[in-house]
Amino acid sequence: MDSWLWWLLVAVGLGIPLAITVLPEFGLFALGAVGAAIVAGVGAGVVWQFVTFLVVSVAMLVVVRPIAYRKLDRGPRVRMGIEALPGARATVQERVDHEGGRIKLNGEIWSARALHPDRVYEPGQQVDVVEIQGATALVD
Repeated sequence: MDSWLWWLLVAVGLGIPLAITVLPEFGLFALGAVGAAIVAGVGAGVVWQFVTFLVVSVAMLVVVRPIAYRKLDRGPRVRMGIEALPGARATVQERVDHEGGRIKLNGEIWSARALHPDRVYEPGQQVDVVEIQGATALVD
């Protein structure tokens, strides 16, 4: 059996754990095996085949893998819990000043304080939540 065919079998063999585990590194090693198969098909010796396999595999790990992981991390970040509250609109339930008050935020009553000491919000007014400090919303 020709050595290029062995390398293709190695590439397919590395594709199986790629499909099972969904680890992209197996795919990168499979591409290294394909590179070695091409070199073997041209007629290069066994040493050149292994060198090609190693160089292509390591190059893929060093260059392609970080780029792929950066692309995966760029998806939209979903804010949940109190992280999602800053920027939300709320309705003043009880007068809110720098000392305190109450707002209705996402259907719940929250204690609130005005962000600026000179601002006062009356019941019924719409305010923006700037920050959450403990169980108190700072509003503007």
